[in-house]
Amino acid sequence: MRTDPEGHGPVRYGPPLPDDGLPVLPELAAVLAAAAARPRAEPVGGGIPLLEAACAYTARRGLPAEPDHVVAAPGAPSLLLALTAALGGDVLVPRPCAAWWAPYARLLGRPVFHVATPAECGGLPDPYALLETVRRVRDEGGDPRLLVLSVADDPTATVAPPEVLHETVEAAAGEGLHLVSDETWRDTVHAPRETVWLSPAEMLPDRVTVVTDLAGSLLPTGWPAAFARFPANGGGDGLRARVLDILTALGARVAAPVAAAAAHALTEPEAVTAHRTAVGHLHARVAATAHSVVVGAGALCRPPRAGRHLYVDLGPLRPALAARGVGDAQDLEDFLTARLGMPAPGGHRFGDDLGALRVRLSTGPLLGGSDEERAECLTSPAPLELPHVQRALTTLESVFDDLRDDARRWEPLR
Repeated sequence: MRTDPEGHGPVRYGPPLPDDGLPVLPELAAVLAAAAARPRAEPVGGGIPLLEAACAYTARRGLPAEPDHVVAAPGAPSLLLALTAALGGDVLVPRPCAAWWAPYARLLGRPVFHVATPAECGGLPDPYALLETVRRVRDEGGDPRLLVLSVADDPTATVAPPEVLHETVEAAAGEGLHLVSDETWRDTVHAPRETVWLSPAEMLPDRVTVVTDLAGSLLPTGWPAAFARFPANGGGDGLRARVLDILTALGARVAAPVAAAAAHALTEPEAVTAHRTAVGHLHARVAATAHSVVVGAGALCRPPRAGRHLYVDLGPLRPALAARGVGDAQDLEDFLTARLGMPAPGGHRFGDDLGALRVRLSTGPLLGGSDEERAECLTSPAPLELPHVQRALTTLESVFDDLRDDARRWEPLR
C-alpha cells in the first residue's frame, strides 16, 4: 500500500507469504476441529507435544534438537520480532529479501542494512559485499549483530548452492554475527533429488537460529504457527529465554487447535507428506511454465527452484512500460495487478530499489478462482491443460507478449 498519496512514500506493509491456493487437507481440518473444544490456552513457547514434534521434524533433516532448545509462536514474524529485540544491534538482510523481515527491525527502531546478493542466487548476501557493509556500518558508529538469510528464498525462488552459502556463513562468522536462517520454504524445493540443501545451522551450529513457518509447506497461511530452533549452548539458552520473555509480553501464543494441527503435520504422516509432494509438484510445473512465458517476452528471471512464486525483472522492457506510464516498481505493481487480475507486488516491497522494474508473481492465483477449480488442479494428471489454468496462463502470456511487441517497436533502427 502507498503511504503517501502524492508519491510512493515508505513501504510499511509487505505482501503476505504466497499461499498454495488449495483447499485445506481434510486430515488436518479434522485434527483442528477435534481440538476446537479445548478450553485451555497453549503455553507461551508451545506445549510439549508441539515442541517434541518440531524436534523430530528438524532431526529428520539433520538438525537434532531437544524441546528446551525450541520455541513455537503464532507465525514466524513474531519470532523474528522477538529475536531482533533480544539480540539488539543493527540488522543485515539481503537485497531483495522476504517482505516481512525488515519491518520488525524498524518497528524496534533498529537500522536495517540491505546487502547485494551473489549472481548465483538470492536469499543471502554476497560474502564480499557483506564484509564491506559490516566494515562501513562499524566505521559509521553502527553495531551490526544479526544477519537474516534464507537458503530457499522468498522472493527470488532460488536455492543457494552450498559453496556460495559456505562463503557467506564463513564471512558472517568472522564478523561475529548471529544468523537467523529462515527455512520456511525448505520443503518446497521443486527438484529435491537434484538439489543439494545445506542449512547454515549445520555449518555454524553455535551461532545460527533456524526459523520455520509452517505456512511454507505444512499448514494453511490462515493457521499461524512457526517454531525456532536455538543453538544448543549457553548463548542459545540465554537467547531462547529472552525470546520467551518477549513472546510472553506480547501474548504470542499458538492457538490450541492450530497447535494440535501443527503437531500432527510436523509428525509428517503419509497423507500430509503425499499432499505436500503433490502441491510442490503442481506449483513447480506452473512456475516453470510462467518462467518460460516471462523470459520468452524478454524479461529477466532466475529459474524458480522453490516456493510458489518467481521474481521477474522487466528492465529490458522499460521503454515499452515507460510508454504506458510505468516508471518504477510501484507503477509496475499497479500496472500488472490490473492487467493480470492477480497480485503482482513490486520489488520495493522486498527491499529492492524502487527504480528497478521488478515484481514477484505467485503461482497460486494461476490455479483458478474457486476451491473446486484449485482442487481439480491437484487431482488432474494434466493440470496445465485444465481450461481455467489455460485461461490464466494465456492472460499472463498475452500481457507479457504485448510488452515484448511494444518494446520491439521502440527499438532504434539499425
